[in-house]
Amino acid sequence: MTVTSEATTAWKGGLFDGSGETTFVSSGLGTYPVNWKARSEGSTSITTPEELIAAAHSSCFSMAFSLALAENGTPPESIDTTASVTFKPGTGITGSHLNVNAVVPGIEPEDFERIAQEAKAGCPVSQALAGVEITIEATLA
Repeated sequence: MTVTSEATTAWKGGLFDGSGETTFVSSGLGTYPVNWKARSEGSTSITTPEELIAAAHSSCFSMAFSLALAENGTPPESIDTTASVTFKPGTGITGSHLNVNAVVPGIEPEDFERIAQEAKAGCPVSQALAGVEITIEATLA
């Protein structure tokens, strides 16, 4: 089965003085404001394309890592992943860094690291971001 997810953005005005709203159409989870100032300077109240990519990357990696750990015979108790996506005005998205903390009973540290690296490479969002550097710090709790 193929699943297509949709979001829309309605934008008004120019890049620097305009703004928009991005709506999660498929899930209906909400509408979020976006603008250039938040994207280029940061914001705690307005989202950015990079924050949306970070959400996609952290959730996708967590799913891929969970599957890989289970296939190894060491299913995780928990996985906490933060993705930090960096944007540089004039250059674009320059990378995504995954910071992972997981509780995985019975796994050897070297297997944990290997599987984390494999999940990073195999995650569909990582593959979609192939044009940027993707780094990972994985901690076994």
